[in-house]
Amino acid sequence: MTEPAGRSGDLQSQWARVRGRLREECGDAAYRAWLKSMTLYGVDDGRVRIGVPTRFLRDWVSQHYSDRIRALWNDENEAIAAVEILVTGRMAAQPIEAEPVAPGRDGNEIAAVAAEEKDISAPLDPRFTFENFVVGKPNELAHAAARRVAEAQMGARHGTNPQLPFNPLFLYGGVGLGKTHLMHAIAWHIRTRAPHRKVIYLSAEKFMFQFVRAIRFKDTMAFKEQFRSVDVLMIDDVQFIGGRDATQEEFFHTFNALVDQNRQIVISADKSPSDLEGIEERVKSRLGWGLVADIHPTTYELRLGILQAKAETTHLSVPPKVLEFLAHKITSNVRELEGALHRISAHTQLTGGMVTLEGAQDVLHDLLRANDRRVTIDEIQKRVAEHFNIRLADMHSARRARAVARPRQVAMYLCKQLTPRSLPEIGRKFGGRDHTTVMHAVRKIEELKAADTTLAEDIELLRRMLES
Repeated sequence: MTEPAGRSGDLQSQWARVRGRLREECGDAAYRAWLKSMTLYGVDDGRVRIGVPTRFLRDWVSQHYSDRIRALWNDENEAIAAVEILVTGRMAAQPIEAEPVAPGRDGNEIAAVAAEEKDISAPLDPRFTFENFVVGKPNELAHAAARRVAEAQMGARHGTNPQLPFNPLFLYGGVGLGKTHLMHAIAWHIRTRAPHRKVIYLSAEKFMFQFVRAIRFKDTMAFKEQFRSVDVLMIDDVQFIGGRDATQEEFFHTFNALVDQNRQIVISADKSPSDLEGIEERVKSRLGWGLVADIHPTTYELRLGILQAKAETTHLSVPPKVLEFLAHKITSNVRELEGALHRISAHTQLTGGMVTLEGAQDVLHDLLRANDRRVTIDEIQKRVAEHFNIRLADMHSARRARAVARPRQVAMYLCKQLTPRSLPEIGRKFGGRDHTTVMHAVRKIEELKAADTTLAEDIELLRRMLES
C-alpha cells in the first residue's frame, strides 16, 4: 500500500522516484531540456502542484508530459488524481535530486553561458524615448503605431496577455530615420510602466549569434525556451538574416510560436517585407501579417523641429538662421543632422566663441559638401542598367552571361567609388552577394579600364551623369 501524501518526507521520496522514472523513459537529453527545472510545490486534495520557470515550459510540459507524470505519481500514491503545472519564475528552491553537468562543458563554461543568458537583451539608449522623438508627417504613422504597441502592454495583468492592436509591428526606412529610436522607446515605455512584462530587444545579428552558440553547445532547447517565453520580442535590422537559412528557419518557428501565444513582436528593417533580399517567402509573408509602417525621408519642417529640440535639450544657443541653414543643407538622415549639431557644440565649447552661420559652414565644410550630391546604390544600378540596355532585375539576379555580368561589375565599381557604403552593404544590394564578389568586380573593372578605352569612356560618362 502506498504511503499517505501528507508527510513531507514521503512526498519527497515519491517525487524523487517519479523524476527518476521520467529520466529513464525520456533519456538524458530530453530530461535536461524539458523536465530538469521542475520543482515540487506540494499536494492538495489529490492534486500535485509542480512549478516550472517559464510559460513556454509550462505549456510544453503540460502538453507532452503531464499525463505521464500523473500516471507515475499514481503508481507511487493512489490518492493522486491530477497534476497541475504552474509558472513560478526562476525559483531559488532546488530540485530534489542533483543534476550532472551537461556533457562537453566544464563548470566555468556553464557559468559563463548562464551569466550571458541572464540579460540577453541589448542595452537601451536613455535618450531614445517617446518624449525625445520629434514627430512629423514622415514618421507619424510609425510613431503612433509604436505607442499603441507599448501602451497595449500596460493593461495586461501579471500572467495574462493583452489585446494586441497588430502583430507584428514592422518598421522600415532608410538609415538614421528613427527606427532604432522607436524600438528603444517601446522597450523603455514597457520596462518603466509595466516591469512585470518580459521584453527582449536585440539586433538580428545578435539573434543569429545566440542561435549559432546554442547549436555549438548543443543547447537549442534552452534557446527556444528563452525566446519563446517573452511577452515582447523586438528584433532590429532583420535584413541581416538574409541568406542565413538555418537562422531564418529558427526565426520562422519562434515567430509562429509567439504569435500563437498572443505575444507581441516588433521588427525593423531597411526595406518593406516584400523587398527584403535573401529572405524566404514564408518569412516575408509572416512579417507582413500585422502593420507595416514606413518611415519616410525627413522633410525640411521635421529636420528643423529635430534641430530645435536637440539644441534645447543640450542647452546650446544657436541662432535660428543657423538651424534653418542646416535643415536645408543636411537632408540625408537624422543621425547626420544631430552629428552636425554636436560638432558645432563641441567647436563652440573648445574655442569659447559664438555660433555663427559662417562658423558653422567652416566647421561642417566636409559634411555640407557630401550632402550637396549624395548618390545612392539604387540610382547607380538604374543608370547603369539603362546605359547598357539590361533589366534592372539583372543587377540582383544570378545570371552570369557576360552581357549582364560586366554591367553589374561596373555598377559595383561605381558604388564603391561614389558612395560611402561598405563592401558587404554593396554586396547585399546586388542580390545578397558576398563582399569578396564586390572586391573582385572593383579590381576587374580597374584592370579593364586601363586596357579598354571604350569601357573607360562609358564609366566616365556614367560618373558625370550620376554626379551632375
